[in-house]
Amino acid sequence: MSLPEFRLLRPRVLAETMEFLGKYSGNSNGHNSPEVRIVAGGTDLIPSMRQKLFAPQYVVDIRHMDELKSIRPLPDGGVEIGALTALSTIEHSEHLRKHYPVLTEAAATVASPVLRNMGTIGGNICLDTRCLWYNQSLTWRKACGFCIKKDGDLCHVAPGGAKCWAAFSGDTPPALLCLDAEIELASPLGARRIPLGEFYTGEGDNYRKLQPNEILTRVFLPGKSADWRGIYRKLRIRGSIDYPLAGVAVAIHVSNGHIDNGRVALTAVNPAPVLVKGATHALQGKMIDNSLAEFIGELAAKTAKPLTTSALTPEYRREMIRVFTKRALLAAAQN
Repeated sequence: MSLPEFRLLRPRVLAETMEFLGKYSGNSNGHNSPEVRIVAGGTDLIPSMRQKLFAPQYVVDIRHMDELKSIRPLPDGGVEIGALTALSTIEHSEHLRKHYPVLTEAAATVASPVLRNMGTIGGNICLDTRCLWYNQSLTWRKACGFCIKKDGDLCHVAPGGAKCWAAFSGDTPPALLCLDAEIELASPLGARRIPLGEFYTGEGDNYRKLQPNEILTRVFLPGKSADWRGIYRKLRIRGSIDYPLAGVAVAIHVSNGHIDNGRVALTAVNPAPVLVKGATHALQGKMIDNSLAEFIGELAAKTAKPLTTSALTPEYRREMIRVFTKRALLAAAQN
């Protein structure tokens, strides 16, 4: 479980990072460029390198770029969050807790306090997809014949299929989807800003639309979703440390007792974080009661596509999506 050999690069400013990426990222397409990897907190990348899932020639350590560590209110009522902002900083931000509570709730559930001090919001958004057949040592994976996501052509989760179903397991992205967040991606050629939902492909082995010479630099929360009531519920085997095996984020805006707008998003049960189809329309103009919460829970269960990528059964994880969605909506109504 030792780390492979690599050259460590430590830029201090974004311009220097762009210089390194332009020089070392090569011409590979997709997110699995063999030449270079970005590390910030390192809570996901370093264990994966020890498991020989990645063996980059260069590792670019961007954690010293202070320009990407701020939470800045915007004139339109929104917020700009630097990608290197620690999850613990987001968890304890009074501004975010007041205006975007679903995000602070989600950030507070990530791993443990030590790991939240290390991990960043950008890293949580870019988190690699996970599977029982993938997140193992090289010896274990070799004995099983590898898989589609790494070195093989077989999906052990869906035999006979050509798609990788490794699950996305970040906690903050479903909350960000509920808030209609956008992200900024920077490269030596410039920067582009896209809705967060467009960042993910829905494929477990090529799960994000990030070019080898790009990094995520900023997250933008719009003013129109400020002050929405927010709840995040997470299923995991242990009460700390573990990734979600099913997660539900709910954000609603209530006026005169009725819902003006609302969104429900899921994590850990699909190869990407996803909004629940039909939930916004079903919530519009309604008052949350047990019947409506049950109906939205059924929609969420239909959106979830869990397979045997984790220690718990797909049936249990789908049922808990239904239960957590109902509970989250009822809690949001009481708030």
